[in-house]
Amino acid sequence: MKRSRWMERLADSADLPGEGLPGQPLVELLGQRRVLIEHHCGVTEYGREKIHVKMSYGGLCVCGAGLELARMSAEQLIITGRVDSISIVRRR
Repeated sequence: MKRSRWMERLADSADLPGEGLPGQPLVELLGQRRVLIEHHCGVTEYGREKIHVKMSYGGLCVCGAGLELARMSAEQLIITGRVDSISIVRRR
């Protein structure tokens, strides 16, 4: 079993919050105008209506209008604009 999956199961059984696990992706939606993503693996698609972010489990797709990367570092990125939807795209 992968270490990250093992840690998730341990946190679930101990009722620990998932955001306490090191290296796990964290996504925060702040209203409808800002998305904070931590522990990403880069941006694979970028446009004013759609931004796709690579994550350890697959990807995250943010759709809306006037989207832009307000800030991006190796650990964190911030997407601003009108956020209409956020969807998880799992690896198959």
